[in-house]
Amino acid sequence: MQTTVKGLIIREQTVGESDRLVTLLSDEFGLIKAFVRRAKNFKSNNLSATSLFAYGEFRLYRGKDAFVVDSARPIEMFFELRQDIERLSLAQYFAQLTYYLGSEEQPSHEMLRLLLNALHLLCKGTKNGQLLKAALELRMLCLGGYMPDVLACYRCGTFESDPMFFDVQEGCLYCKDCFRNNALTAPLSVVTAIRYICLTEDVAKVFSFRLSEENTAILAEICEKYLLTRVDGKLTTLEFYKSLFR
Repeated sequence: MQTTVKGLIIREQTVGESDRLVTLLSDEFGLIKAFVRRAKNFKSNNLSATSLFAYGEFRLYRGKDAFVVDSARPIEMFFELRQDIERLSLAQYFAQLTYYLGSEEQPSHEMLRLLLNALHLLCKGTKNGQLLKAALELRMLCLGGYMPDVLACYRCGTFESDPMFFDVQEGCLYCKDCFRNNALTAPLSVVTAIRYICLTEDVAKVFSFRLSEENTAILAEICEKYLLTRVDGKLTTLEFYKSLFR
């Protein structure tokens, strides 16, 4: 059986001398693992089209034990990511996070679109990397089934106070009168950004907001700490990205 999907390569590993095992994030079927025969051969038509961060159209057929890539037509390669170690490391983190939060055999149109938009903005270099990271982390968690309760204070129902507090363990907000010791302080502008990231209907607009440098750092801390309470896996790419700033 053959099928054609559009997808992005988020993981690759060499198998044997010349084969490659890739993981695609596809729009229709979510995560797909597939072998690329002789992909490391310089004469192979699939050499670049099945490399990390290649977005394209892939024709697959079901082999004995797994999918096999019959052909690949590249649409976007995101070459600019490889020109800067910070951008590349952040893109690798986005890919690893997608691998942990994505699902097999489930439509993943929004997750794919979110990731493609993030990579596009990374290539352009027009958005603060810390803001991109925070917004992608939080929206990716929402798409993966870990949406926090951000509508109002979890205890009393107050819509907003300045500041509010985000509980990363419980995944909820508290107003200034219901503060708990382990919750992180969130100025009202940060709360507004969190609500926007989680609730905006158009995933293409997730990154369309601005914050001051100080509030961006607060948002980044909240999103990362919340993510680390929900993702069961060692995010080695996150550790490498953060090591660049030490």
